[in-house]
Amino acid sequence: MAASKPRTALNGDPVAMEALLRDVFGIVVDEAVRKGTSTSEKVCEWKEPEELRQLLDLELQSQGESQEQILERCRTVIHYSVKTGHPRFFNQLFSGLDPHALAGRIITESLNTSPYTYEIAPVFVLMEEEVLKKLRALVGWNSGDGVFCPGGSISNMYALNLARYQRYPDCKQRGLRALPPLALFTSKECHYSVSKGAAFLGLGTDSVRVVKADERGKMDPEDLERQITLAEAEGSVPFLVSATSGTTVLGAFDPLDAIADLCQRHGLWFHVDAAWGGSVLLSRTHRHLLDGIQRADSVAWNPHKLLGAGLQCSALLLRDTSNLLRRCHGSQASYLFQQDKFYDVALDTGDKVVQCGRHVDCLKLWLMWKAQGEQGLEQRIDQAFALSRYLVEEIKKREGFELVMEVAPVLKERMVKKGSMMIGYQPHGTRANFFRMVVANPTLTRADIDFLLCELERLGQDL
Repeated sequence: MAASKPRTALNGDPVAMEALLRDVFGIVVDEAVRKGTSTSEKVCEWKEPEELRQLLDLELQSQGESQEQILERCRTVIHYSVKTGHPRFFNQLFSGLDPHALAGRIITESLNTSPYTYEIAPVFVLMEEEVLKKLRALVGWNSGDGVFCPGGSISNMYALNLARYQRYPDCKQRGLRALPPLALFTSKECHYSVSKGAAFLGLGTDSVRVVKADERGKMDPEDLERQITLAEAEGSVPFLVSATSGTTVLGAFDPLDAIADLCQRHGLWFHVDAAWGGSVLLSRTHRHLLDGIQRADSVAWNPHKLLGAGLQCSALLLRDTSNLLRRCHGSQASYLFQQDKFYDVALDTGDKVVQCGRHVDCLKLWLMWKAQGEQGLEQRIDQAFALSRYLVEEIKKREGFELVMEVAPVLKERMVKKGSMMIGYQPHGTRANFFRMVVANPTLTRADIDFLLCELERLGQDL
């Protein structure tokens, strides 16, 4: 009996499968890359939800569609999506489209593997090890540990869990019964994931003691000391301080050395949330903003933000060399982490993380770094600072611009519906809504900054 042909996609037709993918890649390059990064195109084609539902025809049917219909679906999806690679997308802390990082993302999606064991992801296990080593070196450590996480929020939650486990290892088995009332400290400008992590881990949001910040958004070390003393007096056990390097709204960098002194004096785990600002370590001109980061116990760093590596690329870095990650999270699953394998089982890193299946996030950063070199990435950071300064100086020159005006929601609606650009806004303390300018896209130019200011004037001339 003749051997049956292997079943492949598209009714067993490998030629048709390849043709489909080539067509899809062509659509991606034309619509998402070329048009999606062109200032002559819109940032978004805004539609109200009900209209968009109709245009997308989202309902899933029992019968499949033709290849031509599927290709049209792909075009439609891209057409009505926000182009975050557009030079005038300022809405989030991530933006831009690095072609080498995108190439890495295409490769990892195509290979579809999980870097939890060396046997199924040999290239990526070794690559992740090397990339994390490089990031740790920039922090200032010549040893340590780390892992890529699905976002900076999860990196921060890992830090809380590790700090708790290091102090009370019985909590892994006995849970909250093994713990006294705990207290952790962070500034009022911190990312919301700190409180969310405290809730998720069963510590409760009341365990988060909020430290004052100065007018620039930096944590006040004197108030931190007061909060630590107060928590102890109230019967809580302080165990962690989370500083921020690059706050979400004001972009402030906490005074890390002063905070490290307090952590050392009180025996507290020192975590630095550098999800936004960690990439400044690549700049010899600006890395002083993170002076003292080498004294941290853990650092969260998102290269998908200021470096533009593409979502998601979030690293948790540890100074620890005692295998704390594996001790805290390991469960020794016998079907996956067999100890009698024919290679070094220390390369099976999956038992260090909470997840089982895990996305490969190192290749996009590795490939981009290979192409740009450390000098190229440094120029990317320095350019962002230079354009930020240029923006500030240009705002000062223009009449009708103030630091805070209660017109941000109106202008946001107008720019989005027009599709000309996208900027986020929010209130802050007693200040009314204002635009939060994120200057990170590596393709951004002074002409884009000038367009932004002129467009705000045009959109708001009747207000």
